Amino acid sequence: MTDTYRTVSDRASAAFEVRGSEFIGHVTRAETVAHAEAFVAEIEAEYADATHNVPAYRVRSDPFREYSSDDGEPSGSAGKPVLNVLQGEDVENVACVVTRYYGGTNLGYGGLVRAYSRAVSEALDATGVVEERPHTHLTITVEYDDSGTVRGIIESVGVEFDADYGERATFEVRVPSEEREGLCERLRSATGGRVAIE
Repeated sequence: MTDTYRTVSDRASAAFEVRGSEFIGHVTRAETVAHAEAFVAEIEAEYADATHNVPAYRVRSDPFREYSSDDGEPSGSAGKPVLNVLQGEDVENVACVVTRYYGGTNLGYGGLVRAYSRAVSEALDATGVVEERPHTHLTITVEYDDSGTVRGIIESVGVEFDADYGERATFEVRVPSEEREGLCERLRSATGGRVAIE
């Protein structure tokens, strides 16, 4: 999977009312199933008083994972329409939850499909969709003597990273998948093989 893919640029939400029921669509980027499920759990906890919290996600893990649930709404009226919007927009590594506060008027099957679909569409519009390249996460650990060299190489390739200077220097790096091997080779070469890469 070295090709580019479409995903959301950031976390966002959008809200509207339909015949007294309030709908809130929440979307975020999720690079793993665990991240997607943590986001769903977070929204469910934050909106625990809601009538329904309908989740869906599409994650480029191995294997590719898609998931949705109606969360108590009539079968096929909520989770599937939410997932259909994500599929239709061709976005991946995305998790979303549509929160509904019931307003006392039944919307019917078609009304639910339209409302849940709209909530996701508006949340996607609020954040925007971007092209992304597949990334790999690396944990790079070295002794302090080599930490300046390693940090310099990581900074020179312009990738996102976090540094932790504990007993040894540890760098958490997010690197485009196709650049992973080249970076690892440079680090091994520059440190005489004294670098641990996971």
